[in-house]
Amino acid sequence: MNADAYDAIVYDLDGTLVDLPVDWDAVTSDVLDVYRAADVDPPTSSLWSLLASAPDVGLAAEVEATIAGHEREGARRSTRLAHADDLERRAEHVPVGVCSLNCEAACRIALEEHALASAVDAVVGRDTVETRKPHPGPLLAVIDGLESVPSRTLFIGDSPRDEETAKRAGARFQYVDGQ
Repeated sequence: MNADAYDAIVYDLDGTLVDLPVDWDAVTSDVLDVYRAADVDPPTSSLWSLLASAPDVGLAAEVEATIAGHEREGARRSTRLAHADDLERRAEHVPVGVCSLNCEAACRIALEEHALASAVDAVVGRDTVETRKPHPGPLLAVIDGLESVPSRTLFIGDSPRDEETAKRAGARFQYVDGQ
């Protein structure tokens, strides 16, 4: 797939442009502590299900803040991956964005840490819009911010969730490893 044939390119962040060293087991444990501290029985032990359930029990802000704190720290310690160079090259020719399941602040920190922020025209994180990947809303918000349309946009990511997001948004998709 020739990425030069698109009007805009959108990248996932973690696992695509950078590697965020986040201990997700520790994050889950801290989120479970938020539930326990509020004297609320956690409905599950799955981190993303805990996040989804948090608004129902009045813990949305605390749970989001807990997860985001770990992500911001991971962004500060992140390592740059090969596709970051790809982003810089492509940004010279087309608008470039980032669409991530990480919080927006962590995305921006990682982009700054790796001198990529000036090459990125739009960033949407988990907390930027009302929905999260694989819902198409976050990707569509980035595409809109890039003044493109889904059919003329390529989304590059590292997971089936990214692929599903692109499909639902009507954008083309490419795995970071080119498959």
